[in-house]
Amino acid sequence: MPKLIRLYITHVAIGFAIAAAFVGMLLYLNVANLWHLVTHTEQGILAVAILWFANGIVFAGVQFGIAVMRLKDDDDNDDDGGKRMGEMVRQHATIPVRADEGDQRASWLKR
Repeated sequence: MPKLIRLYITHVAIGFAIAAAFVGMLLYLNVANLWHLVTHTEQGILAVAILWFANGIVFAGVQFGIAVMRLKDDDDNDDDGGKRMGEMVRQHATIPVRADEGDQRASWLKR
């Protein structure tokens, strides 16, 4: 299996485990009376599963994002700072334009 796929699967599993712990703490601490709502309805298990899945997507994305940002690139270790570009100098030039008498756009010039 490629290293990147293994990295992705590992960190997504870690994210879903963190989400399971988060949902477990929400239920244990009875935040917003969630434990009562889950235990006293027929769809309580479905609600917990959807809550875990939605939080798992978020935590897995964050976990994988952090893992990717922490990857190290060893071939970019030169400290020469790059090359400086020269300063751009503006060179103004006049462009001659002929105004024909038959040109209606140049009629204001005759006045």
